Order: sequence, then structure tokens, then C-alpha cells
Amino acid sequence: MLNSDQNKKIIIDGSRFSDLAGFYDEASLVFMKDTDWKVGTLDGFDDILYGGFGVFENEDQAEITWKESQKSREDLGLETTRIFYENKIRQGKPYNIKLIRQKLDELLSGKGQTLFEILIEIIESHKNITLILD
Repeated sequence: MLNSDQNKKIIIDGSRFSDLAGFYDEASLVFMKDTDWKVGTLDGFDDILYGGFGVFENEDQAEITWKESQKSREDLGLETTRIFYENKIRQGKPYNIKLIRQKLDELLSGKGQTLFEILIEIIESHKNITLILD
């Protein structure tokens, strides 16, 4: 295991965005420096965390500090997530409408995840990344 001086240190600044599109812009800025590829989906965000392109290589140890995380928790909370799912349902294909409706129902019943919680889960699924909510 690398010591903390060898860890890649990345800062997501929640004060620089207030919606999912803004988060994608922030993620593109901090993870994809000097590349033409931009983050634009949850799956795309997950992909960049595997490394191999952008700011860190495969299996690099990384520390992500999410500044203003409480603001992001609110900005990417219930209302934003509801709109996110409703837009996918309205768009239809290529989305699995039955699955999206289920996720929306779970969200509205208090059992589903908000976009913020989904993003946290994506980050924490990468064992080589340490997440600090600030």
C-alpha cells in the first residue's frame, strides 16, 4: 500500500456546482485534466474511477476530498433525483422505463437513493479510493 504522500489527491468542490450536469463538469475538470473526454453519465463517472486515463492509473491509490459535501447532498437530493428519473421516463428509449419507474417509486417512498448517495456509492465501490466528505 502506498503511503499518503504517494496517494493521488483529488478535490471535488461542491461550491462550484448545484446540479448533476455541474457535477459532471467538475468531475471532468478534476479527473480528466488534459483530455478531450468529458464525464456525462453515472456510468462514465464510474469508468473514470477505474483509472488508466485522466489523472490516475489503474489501481493507483487515490484520496478524494468532497468539499461542501453537505451542499451537494442537498443539491443532488430528493427533488433533483426525482426530476432526473422523470426526465428519463419522458425520454423513453434507450432507458429501461420499468426499472426507472421502480427507482422513482423507491425514491418517493423513502427507500431509494438520491443522486448524491449514488455518487458516493460509486466512489466507495473503488477500493483503491478513499473518500473524505468535508
